[in-house]
Amino acid sequence: MTTMVKDMLRTYPADLGGVNRGAMERCISACFECSQACTACADACLSEDMVAELRKCIRTNMDCADICEATGKILSRHTGYDANITRTQLQACAMVCKSCAEECERHADMHEHCRICAEACRRCEQACNELLATL
Repeated sequence: MTTMVKDMLRTYPADLGGVNRGAMERCISACFECSQACTACADACLSEDMVAELRKCIRTNMDCADICEATGKILSRHTGYDANITRTQLQACAMVCKSCAEECERHADMHEHCRICAEACRRCEQACNELLATL
C-alpha cells in the first residue's frame, strides 16, 4: 500500500504546501493497515469461545477501525485542506489507537490476533503523532 500512497501523493496536481510527504505517506498507510487489523481482530474475537470476556475489545476494535479508516480518507484528500480538521482527526486517531492497543495488549498472551492488532495500533498512534508534530 505504501507505494500506492506514495504514487498518489507524488501525482497530486497541486502544491501540498509544507506537508511532510514522508510522514503523510506513513500515516495514511498506517491508518488503513490499522483499520484492517482492528476489523480482523474484532472478527477473530467473535470466534473465540470466551467472546463475552472480549466484548470491550471487540467494541474498541470496531471504533478504532472506523476512526482509522476515516482518518486515512481525510488525509488522502488535499483539495480545500483545513489544518484544524486534520489536526483534530489525527489527535482522535492517535487516542483511539492508544486505547485499542492497551485493550488488545490485555489479551495478547492468550490471543495472537490481539497481539498483532496491538502492534498495528501502536504503529498508527506513532504515525499520527509524528504527522501531528509536522503540522
